[in-house]
Amino acid sequence: MKTVSLLLLSLLGFIPSGNAPTKLALLKYNGGGDWYANPTSLNNLARFCNDQLGTDLDPDYSTIEVGSAELFNYPFVHMTGHGNVVFSDAEAENLRIYLIGGGFLHIDDNYGIDPFVRPAMKKVFPELQFIELPFTHPIYHQKFEFNGGLPKIHKHDGKPAQGFGLFWEGRLVCFYSYECDLGDGWEDASVHNDPEEKRQQALKMGANLIEFVFQQ
Repeated sequence: MKTVSLLLLSLLGFIPSGNAPTKLALLKYNGGGDWYANPTSLNNLARFCNDQLGTDLDPDYSTIEVGSAELFNYPFVHMTGHGNVVFSDAEAENLRIYLIGGGFLHIDDNYGIDPFVRPAMKKVFPELQFIELPFTHPIYHQKFEFNGGLPKIHKHDGKPAQGFGLFWEGRLVCFYSYECDLGDGWEDASVHNDPEEKRQQALKMGANLIEFVFQQ
């Protein structure tokens, strides 16, 4: 099984992969939350990144359970939903090892996940706190510039969009987009009645996430 670090080097072109294009992954979790929300999001993000960043991502993403050993085959894992999130002790430990070992988790608040995902991630990293990233953080300044931080895609509670991170030994291992809803903006244009400008903002910020992970 490939390690995450080797897979990242392959994506950057330092190691020939010799395999099919890399897939992004959607995290499947227990607790009753709709982890399967936004089914077209990662497909569109992969296509956008291939077009704008020159990546070679497979538009067909994989669905990975939190406790699966297959988690370690994916450099970028996306998590979304509106409701409850439950990690068992074994799942929390598996996710912790994955993230410490070089993996990356993007949590996207699809409205309502916040009170559940924070304690779930506290189980993964009891010693860490989510820290709001300053607007100067490199994640907002990759190919696309977001000088004001995360774009506000959907209204939700009308709060400003915020980007939070978990850092392990100085490395950003988890990025949490709150009150923003990037994933909805990545969906097929027919799914949400969003202006095209909002959809492009969401895709560009998503591309920044991918580019940052590949270069971190």
